[in-house]
Amino acid sequence: EIGNLTPWFLLPQEQADVTTYDYDLFTIGGGSGGVRCARWSAKNYGAKAAVAELPFALVSSKEEAGGLGGTCVIRGCVPKKLLIYGSHLPEDIADARGYGWNVPTSDEPSIDWTKLIDAKNKEVTRLNGVYKKLLNDAGVTHYEGYAKVIDPHTVEVNGQKITAKYICVASGSRAVKIPIPGNDLPNVVTSDEALTLEKRPEKIVIIGGGYIAVEFACYFHGYGSEVHLIFRAPDPLRGFDEDLRKHLHTLMQKRGIHVHAGVSPESISENADKKLVLKTKDGNEITSDVIMFATGRKPNSDKMGLEEVGVKLDEKSGKVLVDEYSKTNIDSIYALGDVTDRMNLTPVALMEGVSLAKTLFLGEATKPDYDNVPSAIFSQPPIGTCGLTEEQAATKYGSVDVYIEKFKPLKHTMPTGRAEQEQVLMKLIVVSDGQTGAGRVVGAHMCGADSAEMMQGIAIAMKAGALKSHFDSTVGIHPTSAEEWCTMRTKARTTTAADVNKS
Repeated sequence: EIGNLTPWFLLPQEQADVTTYDYDLFTIGGGSGGVRCARWSAKNYGAKAAVAELPFALVSSKEEAGGLGGTCVIRGCVPKKLLIYGSHLPEDIADARGYGWNVPTSDEPSIDWTKLIDAKNKEVTRLNGVYKKLLNDAGVTHYEGYAKVIDPHTVEVNGQKITAKYICVASGSRAVKIPIPGNDLPNVVTSDEALTLEKRPEKIVIIGGGYIAVEFACYFHGYGSEVHLIFRAPDPLRGFDEDLRKHLHTLMQKRGIHVHAGVSPESISENADKKLVLKTKDGNEITSDVIMFATGRKPNSDKMGLEEVGVKLDEKSGKVLVDEYSKTNIDSIYALGDVTDRMNLTPVALMEGVSLAKTLFLGEATKPDYDNVPSAIFSQPPIGTCGLTEEQAATKYGSVDVYIEKFKPLKHTMPTGRAEQEQVLMKLIVVSDGQTGAGRVVGAHMCGADSAEMMQGIAIAMKAGALKSHFDSTVGIHPTSAEEWCTMRTKARTTTAADVNKS
């Protein structure tokens, strides 16, 4: 146990580790969590810190290409969101006709894909430079190269051995392809390469049903590609609330995305026209320009010397095993972010980084708090969610009351022709009377325009322990979709733990 700590630099001499190290903290990985931990430790708590990260590249590799900013900034959240913004514009232009604008059908907008990708690349390159400046301004030393752990207090970068009182592994994760024949053919890609395609695919097949698969399916469709989304489950987004899953599944189909539920890929081949052919286990074939795997990510924990120095990894996934303070089984080695596979979100990695800095150098043993962490899926329309799903809440509390609203957003009461594609779903989950925590809102879920923006505010209320009565007594802003959070008066159903066990 860590317990109540005194900052290392305030310890009496007889208690302090008097060994001389090159650094107080050496962080392996320059993504969001690693940079935050090193920067916070140095700037706020006076620690001498360093970060090792691979050279910048738009497409990563295990040992040669990466870049400060990590997956989120270079080949994840940020570039994805930029491309998603642009993919909405054709719909906005089409919607204008419903508001009286004369938009000639003979002059439909066309995309200059090269211009789009170049602009995106310039922005992520700029952000990589911002991260360099953040480290420099905080006095953190940056080593560019592949880092390996040599012993509990030593790392090696480019042949140079460097010692540190503490080592933090924040090496992230990487996209993986499932092992089927043909997965290494040209134009068979992961999310890394999909964000850098030199040409917009006329047709793309995306394998996977998670949030990455859904987001990429929606934005490629927005740019005019024919999109086929293939996953094994009945609905996409396993692990999310069931009503949200079904609702988005329906809306994606209404948008024109070809959704193949309950389907598994078997092999990929190339035909005489150099097109890719995906064969599925039900015997069907789909020909495509590009096939993208969105079938999960693997923690970057191998070939780093961790196992050799005794750090325990999960045998199946390879994630670094840590306690509630992010400490491995080796007292001087910690880990955070995606490499620990706890809750793989950038803001969570930032929280873990600050918590670790406080634990090591402020003397406040700080656990990351994973309750009521909001998240978003930038599908079309987007999803915002916070707290527990209906099933999780019923299991935890014994009984919950469920409130659901579905409606056509005001914007599409005008004749845009897209009302069915934009139907909003909002859902609150409340602990039932007679249960511990009765009346508390423990789940909020939405699919619809601006859901991510709304959910940040809802999360603050939930973090503060908001009750359903607080929502009911709040005056809404009219006319907005957000006011519906304050007007859900009619209970849709009550779900108990017994109901969940039956299903």
